[in-house]
Amino acid sequence: MGLILNELSIGIIGGTGKEGFGLATRWVKSGFSVIIGSRSFEKAIQAAEKVRGVYPGAKVNGNTNEQTAEISDIIVLTIPYTSHTEILNKLKPYIKEKLVIDVTVPLVPPRVSVVQMPPDGSAAQEALQILGPTANLAAAFHNISSLNLTSDSNSADCDVLVTGTSSDARSQTLTLVKDAGFIGWDAGPIENSVVLEGLTSVLIWINKKYGSNHAGIRITGVNKPI
Repeated sequence: MGLILNELSIGIIGGTGKEGFGLATRWVKSGFSVIIGSRSFEKAIQAAEKVRGVYPGAKVNGNTNEQTAEISDIIVLTIPYTSHTEILNKLKPYIKEKLVIDVTVPLVPPRVSVVQMPPDGSAAQEALQILGPTANLAAAFHNISSLNLTSDSNSADCDVLVTGTSSDARSQTLTLVKDAGFIGWDAGPIENSVVLEGLTSVLIWINKKYGSNHAGIRITGVNKPI
């Protein structure tokens, strides 16, 4: 199913952080209506004003996480792993059949550059356990640094891998990836999210080792998707 600009709203849960801000700016630039969710209504409003400061007239508002999940057509989770289970349980009554894109990475301080996956295999698989087997769930954007997200460039020198519970969930998410200015790749079922999430720790290691702050990935050896 294709996505029609200006007709769908995207709710970014935990959208007051750098990752949520970066995604919000990219999607409002493409014409989407964005709602930034937070535990704090005041912080959500401030974050929305910050986005409008970059793109005056942008269709962006702030609200609580619960209200954001209830009124949004698509839900994007940019939340710390420590809050993942708690927030998903609170949002479950509002999600129903909506597409959920989980950006959560199970980083465990202080060893964030070492892969440490949860018992269910990945954060996305934990989300599936909470939301139920019929959830419309995808996982994406794990390997894009906040610096690349907030770059003035329409595109960045990195790709986005997308997993999901169905081909439709992956297809819709890939459209949103493209609208955010990135090349996206269908990386298969949600079980493969363990690789996507684990790569984040690898990239953090590479950043520290080689003095960078925006390492990313590129898929080679295959024609770029249209």
